[in-house]
Amino acid sequence: MTDDAGRDVVLDLRGVAKHYIMGVETVRALDGLDLVVRLGEYIAIMGPSGSGKSTLLNILGCMDLPTEGSYFLGGENVAELSQSALSRIRGRRIGFVFQTFELLPRATALQNVMLPLLYSGGKDKKKRALDALDRVGLSNRTHHRPNELSGGQRQRVAIARALAQQPDIILADEPTGNLDSKTGQEILALFDRLNAEGQTIVIVTHDPNVAIRCRRIVRLSDGRVVGDGPPDRVLEMLVAAH
Repeated sequence: MTDDAGRDVVLDLRGVAKHYIMGVETVRALDGLDLVVRLGEYIAIMGPSGSGKSTLLNILGCMDLPTEGSYFLGGENVAELSQSALSRIRGRRIGFVFQTFELLPRATALQNVMLPLLYSGGKDKKKRALDALDRVGLSNRTHHRPNELSGGQRQRVAIARALAQQPDIILADEPTGNLDSKTGQEILALFDRLNAEGQTIVIVTHDPNVAIRCRRIVRLSDGRVVGDGPPDRVLEMLVAAH
């Protein structure tokens, strides 16, 4: 799928809503949200607690389905896919990076990176995992377990695990939240480099210092997009609102 300018569209959300029934009340976590992510973009999704960031991340990552609206991933309408098809998409087209790393404690860095490849098919799994570890600067830590790695190195393993899938998009949820500021900057510099190489990246964050590294900020409030544009313009709007 391409937009009017001929650019490849990776994600396309149209009028997406997600509603939860809480007793006698309906909580509108997302409320008619539109969002387009194009190939090679580097986007931060921001918003206060309760704005819909986590719900949006779950839908983007095919871990949940919208109550209303359409979500196209690489031209496929996600709402029409079976659970097994959704699982295949998560394994082949989306790379996840979490705040808490989500590494298997008894597995080596190489084994952790190879794990999702065991379920996604394809050849040369070990080579793909080794190449991914090399891209994040950990080719000399392949046989180290998480407890033998620093926090920054663990997050690099998590990023390598996402890269090994050769995904259309990487979704990162507060990827520097468990790191000190210096290590966090190193991880953001790695994301900068990966995006410069063409990787599409979406980072969910509450931290303006993280968001400003991206090329575009999408700001949410009450389940809707209330700001979308270059970092300087969106952050100026945020400051003015306070």
